[in-house]
Amino acid sequence: MIQETSKIWMDGRFVDWKEANIHVLTHTLHYGLGVFEGLRCYKGEKGSAIFRLKEHVKRLYDSAQIVQIKIPYSPQEIEEAIIGTVKVNRLEACYIRPIVFIGYGEMGLYVQKNPIQVAIAAWPWGTYLGDDGIRNGIRAKISSFTRHHVNVSMTRAKVTAYYANSQLAKREAKEVGYDEAILLDTDGYVAEGPGENIFIVRNGTLKTPPLTSILEGITRNSIIELAQEKGIPVAQERFSRDEIYIADEAFFTGTAAEITPIREVDGRIIGTGKPGGTTIQLQKSFFDIVAGKDSTHQSWLTTLT
Repeated sequence: MIQETSKIWMDGRFVDWKEANIHVLTHTLHYGLGVFEGLRCYKGEKGSAIFRLKEHVKRLYDSAQIVQIKIPYSPQEIEEAIIGTVKVNRLEACYIRPIVFIGYGEMGLYVQKNPIQVAIAAWPWGTYLGDDGIRNGIRAKISSFTRHHVNVSMTRAKVTAYYANSQLAKREAKEVGYDEAILLDTDGYVAEGPGENIFIVRNGTLKTPPLTSILEGITRNSIIELAQEKGIPVAQERFSRDEIYIADEAFFTGTAAEITPIREVDGRIIGTGKPGGTTIQLQKSFFDIVAGKDSTHQSWLTTLT
């Protein structure tokens, strides 16, 4: 269950958690056209800070632009509302969910007069795939469900409806005993997890799928930057499922998943079956930054002052 907090920001004002309601005929509830983001606020040595706030807000606006939704607030107003939501709820560390959706009014596939609504909630939420997964890795399964085709769904947008595909893949994996799914693209190459980007390490090179049929992950971008700083070769290129099977290491990245090692895929042990050296090195760098122990990427953190 979500751990309830005190207030949710809705359409320019804070309302009580239990009063943050919408009409049952809200357009996005029926047709799925809405955009959202996920951010984390971390408690660090110098106080709490939101990880890559501006980049997440920029992606929210990019998603809205792609699907022709006009957000009725400026990016600065949304940034301030996100910070305010964390502060009003007195949270030191939390997950943050902004969502933009088409509100109550006309029904049908083409509406022009319905209000565009925005809500921002924040609550304590631990590691998405579990603390043990962070430490020891998870078991994943190649899904029978395919990642959206770029001419069916515009995959650069983080759209609410797209996650029906992700839920089906996740359900399938969980119901046969795995922790997470891995989706292939429509050409049969590895794409991403239901809510994560994926990396492998093979022969000393860090590989991740290119930005063709995947979401442009902000944690993904951070890990690529950190790897390049450490002199780790990085390749953004397609690879097949069997290359995961023979990889030395594999891991997921994402706001919710952070950096979660993958120890097994489809019954095949990856590498030694434990988080590998590159994964551990990048994981440590990431957590040192968000905890304020490493000051090399101060621009990634928005402190709550």
